[in-house]
Amino acid sequence: MIPKEKIKLCAENIVKSINIKKEGEFILIRGGFYCYDLLDEIGLCVLREGGIPHISSVSDYFEENKWQDDRIKVETIEKPPSAYLKMLENIDAYIVLDLLEDPSIRNRAPKEKLEAFQKSDAPRRNILYGMTEKYAPGKKWVYAAWPTKKTAEFYNIDYKLFEKFIVDGMSIPSEELHKITLNLGRFFENAKKVYVNDELGTDFWVSIENRSKILDDGILSDEQIALGDLGGNLPAGEVFFPPHEKQGEGKIFCPLTKELYSNKIIKNIELYFKNGKLLLDKVTADQNLDTLVEAFKQREKIDRANNVPEIRTYNVAELGIGCNPVITKPIGYILTDEKINGSVHVAFGSNKSFGGTSASQLHWDFVTTPKVNIKVEYEDDSTKTIMENGILIEE
Repeated sequence: MIPKEKIKLCAENIVKSINIKKEGEFILIRGGFYCYDLLDEIGLCVLREGGIPHISSVSDYFEENKWQDDRIKVETIEKPPSAYLKMLENIDAYIVLDLLEDPSIRNRAPKEKLEAFQKSDAPRRNILYGMTEKYAPGKKWVYAAWPTKKTAEFYNIDYKLFEKFIVDGMSIPSEELHKITLNLGRFFENAKKVYVNDELGTDFWVSIENRSKILDDGILSDEQIALGDLGGNLPAGEVFFPPHEKQGEGKIFCPLTKELYSNKIIKNIELYFKNGKLLLDKVTADQNLDTLVEAFKQREKIDRANNVPEIRTYNVAELGIGCNPVITKPIGYILTDEKINGSVHVAFGSNKSFGGTSASQLHWDFVTTPKVNIKVEYEDDSTKTIMENGILIEE
């Protein structure tokens, strides 16, 4: 049982992260029934800040039957919910927690229904994240984690450790996390290229020359809003960039990840990219490789249907360095994995919302082990190793 005071603290940090600027901001709050106590506290915090909360929630029972009931047609799931989309056009911010207490429910969903849901989900993402000119720059948003015993079992992690990663990781004062990200970020001033390797085969470089640096300390700053970066995840704790989308090459080894819609775990992935583009036919994995490949191809199909100016489904979109001191190992849950202290992650797909040039329905982060080596090449052609075996080298 998570103490009430910790629940209130996490709710305060979640609401703080969307930076309510004026009275009457309309805030949509979504999550599963399992976290109703947190949803209530978030709504109350929104009211205290002068915002107007609208709480929407579903149960695992509803989600299970949506996928498994044969009387619910694929065509029904595929149809974009027009009234809901109209509401999204009028919100100021979006707070979402995982809808499922038991993520394995999606593992059992029929493939055709999941693909239909992806199609119907595209208009929602366009509005929320400003993926089309009509809805740019999008809405303020935060995606927050919350622990349950069923989720811990799904990720094969001790519940107490899972709770620590999320609740304690989210409870770090933003001032402290700001100092950590500021300290890490200073090593990338005037950086041109970043080289990353580890003992498990990761070995790549990307270019971040003249690209924006974002300090993810859990607060949506005015500077981020001006840049067009309107959201983030909690727990926070990373420094990230939109790298040049057509530069960089090498190999990434990712121990664990999860596909967004099916919730299928993929293990020991090796990804190769060249000229900034993922070589999908060279990707390997020990488990559920077909899920990874199909997910990329399905998002490419949706991107083409959306008539994006240039297909960027496979291009590098993000370089991130995790620095949350509470989070120590990968479990396949991206909200904690990408914040692992001493790890690096590379995403493929969209990055237009935080200073890049790519629009896509895909944004998929692949996280290394927490034992990377990082070397930075600067604009004056000097180089500096800033991290060895996951430990930042202080000057």
